[in-house]
Amino acid sequence: MQTSNYLHTENLVSTLISLTTAFVLGGLIGFERQYRQRTAGLRTNVLVCLGAAAFVDTAMLLDNGSGAVRVISYVVSGIGFLGAGVIMREGGNIQGLNTAATLWCSAAIGAAAGSDLILESIIVTLFILAANTLLRPIVHFMDRRPLDVETELLNVIYVVCDRLRSKEVIEQINVALKQYNYPAKDIEIEPFGEQDVEIETTLISTSIEQQDMFKILEVLNNMPQVRYAYWDKNTIN
Repeated sequence: MQTSNYLHTENLVSTLISLTTAFVLGGLIGFERQYRQRTAGLRTNVLVCLGAAAFVDTAMLLDNGSGAVRVISYVVSGIGFLGAGVIMREGGNIQGLNTAATLWCSAAIGAAAGSDLILESIIVTLFILAANTLLRPIVHFMDRRPLDVETELLNVIYVVCDRLRSKEVIEQINVALKQYNYPAKDIEIEPFGEQDVEIETTLISTSIEQQDMFKILEVLNNMPQVRYAYWDKNTIN
């Protein structure tokens, strides 16, 4: 049987080490997320980390490592859809980006563990935990600071959509903005993955009604060719 060709003790031990590392390190990331009651908690981060490790480990065994890089690229692009779902469940705004980024990093840990880069995966885990814990007080301090009198808000709508349908989406963006009297100052298109693009629409107005923006995002997110849309506010001087 062909299956017996892969039943080698050395391969089994390597797989066990990779998956155990992914389970433990993904659990550490997930525990911190679960403790803070984020959308993607303990089980989600562990499963993402394990899945990435399993895919890469399988590629390492079947192709002697030659196909591992290709599999890792698929993991990177595939995890983006999971992250997009997290953002949409947060109400269509910027609040879910940190959770999505953490899931993306969990996949990186799993890919490193699946490639038998155990020490490297531990180092990545430490940096991710530091970013989500040690940087939190700094973020809270900056968020509590009063805005300078010369500071303005720059409102930007980000839409990720099918590259072939981007013109239709841009037209719909302009229609929705015109309906609520928020003209666009600038529209830029950037590649996003292999089949999608990200449309960045900067608004002229620096004062936006939140309810109006949520209605605009609802219209955009309901378009079948749109993966997700969200609104970001940045401060400019």
